[in-house]
Amino acid sequence: MPIYNEEANIACVLEEWISTLKKTGASFTVLALNDGSCDKTAAKLVELERLYGNLLCVINKINSGHGLTCRMGYDIASASNAKWVFQIDSDGQCNPDYFAEFWAKAQESDCVFGRRMSRDDGRARVVTSWLCSNASSILCGQTLVDANVPYRLLRTDVLRQALACIPANFNIHNVALTVTLKRLGEKVRWTYIPIHFRDRQGGSNSIDLLKVSKMGLEMLSKLATIKKP
Repeated sequence: MPIYNEEANIACVLEEWISTLKKTGASFTVLALNDGSCDKTAAKLVELERLYGNLLCVINKINSGHGLTCRMGYDIASASNAKWVFQIDSDGQCNPDYFAEFWAKAQESDCVFGRRMSRDDGRARVVTSWLCSNASSILCGQTLVDANVPYRLLRTDVLRQALACIPANFNIHNVALTVTLKRLGEKVRWTYIPIHFRDRQGGSNSIDLLKVSKMGLEMLSKLATIKKP
């Protein structure tokens, strides 16, 4: 879980997700990566780590942006003994009500991805995600469904194969990972779960659409740097 300036959301988000994950009966640890937040997020995470004990691992890091923070989380998780790696964002948009279906499908899948069928975070972000998926699909010759969705459950051994192909400095790792997993072909079993994407539960988004657009164009120009599996 990448986190940046989420003092308004992080306690509620962790509470609802840890409660949901407990219901699966599986052993888990939530890896919370604080990406150099400049509000009170770090202090809240200290309190929450005391509250949840070994169910929550907090890492404070220098700010590097969402994509590189995701990569750091992927690398740490893939180096662990975990069989599965689950990614969500920290702003409350990922509704845990869908997770039971994700977990049920995991037994027959390598990648279980959410597909945002409806969203509360504004038309501009819907359009941005649509353009991202379609432009990436055209450039890579792959059909990418909701390529940047942050609600995804991955088998760890498959994740390791994909990460080995992606430059560590790729700026939008969600898309790079989707592209690479698709390139693994029939070796990877996919399931898509229709989800509704909530609006953020509090605070304000730290990335404006102009910045997102610039990052997207840079990302598209670097798709060729991803190695073929």
